[in-house]
Amino acid sequence: MDIIISNSSGQPIYEQICRQIKGAIAAGKLPPGEPLPSIRSLARDLRISVITTKRAYEELERDGFIQTVAGKGSFVAQQDLELAKESNLREIENHLSAALELGRQSGLTLEELHDILNVLSEEE
Repeated sequence: MDIIISNSSGQPIYEQICRQIKGAIAAGKLPPGEPLPSIRSLARDLRISVITTKRAYEELERDGFIQTVAGKGSFVAQQDLELAKESNLREIENHLSAALELGRQSGLTLEELHDILNVLSEEE
């Protein structure tokens, strides 16, 4: 499982971990029952605090994306795909709202913002 952490993103590291794991689950890259790295192992691989990784796993479990079995580890939970999709849609809406607000503050028109989104989608 590849997780990329950015110290310059402004988003807390535990949220970056949650977002990427949720995305992988929603995309089917992490199927139900798939074991996740241990908290200590993931912290060591990412070179971050065990407390940060623990917080990410607790949040994922609270949101129903993973299940933790004492003595066995954490596993991808059986997902309601609509629930996972809804979670991603909320996050997309939040990002687009922030982009829209920044665009307004910069004096960009809605058409200019559409153009930016189109250019970004073509780069992929």
